[in-house]
Amino acid sequence: MTQFLFVYHGGTMPETPEAGAASMKEWTDWMGSLGKALVSPGAPVGKSFTVALDGVREDGGANPTSGYSIVEAADMAAAVEMAKGCPMATDDSGSVEIAEIMPM
Repeated sequence: MTQFLFVYHGGTMPETPEAGAASMKEWTDWMGSLGKALVSPGAPVGKSFTVALDGVREDGGANPTSGYSIVEAADMAAAVEMAKGCPMATDDSGSVEIAEIMPM
């Protein structure tokens, strides 16, 4: 099996404790549905900086990362199918970027 990095972009913070609990349940249910394919649930991330030859940007760039997970799948098509159920992909405020983790 191949490992894939799911990088989450966007999303919104829940406005109430009840909305936060509902959001957490969506994530827990989705991750539970992945079973053993979920290698690492990852975590949300804080503000990011971008370091490049021309300097440091403190705004996270054009599409800041908001979190990540690692999954195993037979191929990219299977990983894409897994990501389609992610709360980030079913909310119009976010997206999931998928990249194969290359063995070294």
